[in-house]
Amino acid sequence: MPAATSAPAEKHEQARSAESLVVYLLLGLFLGIVFLKSEVASWFRIQEMFRFQAFRMYGVIGGAVAVGALGVALLKRTGALTIRGEPIQFPDAEERRPGIRHFAGGTCFGLGWGLLGACPGPIYALLGSGLGVMLVALVSALAGAWVYGLLRPELPH
Repeated sequence: MPAATSAPAEKHEQARSAESLVVYLLLGLFLGIVFLKSEVASWFRIQEMFRFQAFRMYGVIGGAVAVGALGVALLKRTGALTIRGEPIQFPDAEERRPGIRHFAGGTCFGLGWGLLGACPGPIYALLGSGLGVMLVALVSALAGAWVYGLLRPELPH
């Protein structure tokens, strides 16, 4: 009898998961359009930022940090749960303290961002807008994540 009662629950969970994927897809499409229309994904705007020729991108990034900080504060205050109904866990102060790995990772990320002219988020928007060369960037980013996954057990964390 338990198998019969778990089947509807499992189907409900799959439907809920599919619905959340559709929501994420729509949000991603909206964000991609915003990236392209606001020129946040523009190689020229990113180069202006890294050459300190324009404040625009720093304002966008600062706004994103502010929105993110507000979001985390709201999550903590309301005791929000994950999609699966689990409590969201935040690292304690010791785990949040930046170390050499953060500086090294940030430097690698920044160098890649500056050389490529796109960070991981806009790669999809740029690829979707017809900039085919971004396929090389996407494959490279995926390869880098795969290599990190292989090396992660050997790296100091």
